[in-house]
Amino acid sequence: MATSSALWSFALVVGLLTLTPGLDTALVLRTSALGRRRSAWGVVLGIQTGTLVWGVFTSLGVTALLTASHLAYTALRWIGAAYLIWMGARMLRDTFRGLPKADADDSLLAAGADSVSGGWRQGTLTNLLNPKMGAFYVAVLPQFIPPGNGHFTMGLMLTTVHILIGLLWSAVLIGFARVLQGWLRKPQARRLLDRVTGTVIGIFGIRLALSS
Repeated sequence: MATSSALWSFALVVGLLTLTPGLDTALVLRTSALGRRRSAWGVVLGIQTGTLVWGVFTSLGVTALLTASHLAYTALRWIGAAYLIWMGARMLRDTFRGLPKADADDSLLAAGADSVSGGWRQGTLTNLLNPKMGAFYVAVLPQFIPPGNGHFTMGLMLTTVHILIGLLWSAVLIGFARVLQGWLRKPQARRLLDRVTGTVIGIFGIRLALSS
């Protein structure tokens, strides 16, 4: 397999994976739809930071050791599941504390809630605490490294392709979410969005905890 063929083939695989609705999509859409554009891009950059870390670790062989170690994988899986369940439960809990006021977003933005750094931390933690990302890279990445190519260099090239596709799709999601901002100014809509997103995140956490 030539290098160019490997890159295009890998782009097709991760492109389909990126387009599949999941936890990352829910986080980006929810944050952006609430009008927190900087936080949304922070979440995007955090997710891609996690992808880069998994790609580098895989290229160095570190995640292969993690996957081979049942205890390490299980520990990371439980930590990630607990984090997702906590995040989803907190989101759901807040919706039952009363409807948000119409000016709630303005107060949060004024207090600095709409920040790239805050979104980046959330996106990075969500990605790094998902051991399935590491398992995916260990299983898939080596298959797209042609014989004779440097494992680390080619691994970084493939990871870069994944990151670029993720950034492009996230830009589409953020642009689409802007259309919903007018509707989401209504407190009832805000509560509905948080309940849906919180439920999705919680389900992902439960599935991760129950997976083998």
